[in-house]
Amino acid sequence: MKKIVLIGCVFLLMVSYQRLNGQDVQFSHYMFNNLFNNPAYSGVEGYTKLTAMHRTQWAGYTPTNGSPGGINSQLVSLTSPVMRYNGGFGFYILNDDIAEHNFIQVQTSAAYHLGIKESKISIGFRGGVITRNINKDGYVYIDPDDPEIENIQATQVRPDFSLGVNFQHKDFYVGAAFNHLIEAEFGFGADRTKNPYPKDFLITGGYTFPINYDVNLTPSFLVRTTEFTSYTFDVSAIATYKDKIWGGVSFRQQEAAILMLGYSFFKENTLKLGYAFDYVLVEQSAKSPTSHEIMVSYRLPAISTSGKKVVRTPRFRH
Repeated sequence: MKKIVLIGCVFLLMVSYQRLNGQDVQFSHYMFNNLFNNPAYSGVEGYTKLTAMHRTQWAGYTPTNGSPGGINSQLVSLTSPVMRYNGGFGFYILNDDIAEHNFIQVQTSAAYHLGIKESKISIGFRGGVITRNINKDGYVYIDPDDPEIENIQATQVRPDFSLGVNFQHKDFYVGAAFNHLIEAEFGFGADRTKNPYPKDFLITGGYTFPINYDVNLTPSFLVRTTEFTSYTFDVSAIATYKDKIWGGVSFRQQEAAILMLGYSFFKENTLKLGYAFDYVLVEQSAKSPTSHEIMVSYRLPAISTSGKKVVRTPRFRH
């Protein structure tokens, strides 16, 4: 196996240590889809919502050897309350392409909600699988006769579990989650090449301040630590005008400054479209300087069997 050299190894090393070891994608729109970060967020918003995101990191960058490849991620998620059991349901599929590697997560989550006056405490669990696929043709073999070449497993599947807790108020929220508790290991066909998908612990939070009758300001944050040995954080602030138009800025530690813009469509703002532009601030000479992200979400109409008007939380109704 020592005689096998990945054609894009320099590129992969630059993708950052966390991503090489399988750390989850860091979406700039994290505040619009907390389900991806915390299973306790399943059904918390009180309505069924579909969300889709596409992220192109370091747009236009290719490895120094000119081989095709890049960092592109797609996420599709669904979250819905389960009123009968005071809980919620969640589901997502993540496709993450990193040069010659492809990771796919298929995850299902459930949460129990305990109401406390105007607040809600939620405890959630998530289970699923992580699949890693390798493009064998993306390798350069110093010795084509190396017997380890035949042992390379192009596809590997591992189980995955996560736990989380979330505290929800009409004006703010704070949550914490332990993700990838099993710490699945992916190899290249030999034990000495094991590559773990490390445990993550993260904390998220946000608060909505009314600036005036038409404008709300929502600062939020996400702090993530891997194995409690390294950490990253995002801090953001989004201003919303008449629940229709929003814009904001964000900063990702050791990575980028981010500009976000969005608009809500239809009478009850059920369809949201957002765009995030990342400008790399750290080690720009070794990367392409910009990243792009698109977010679309749709809130399904509420079904009320009691005939009473449904009152939804105003938080993040951008």
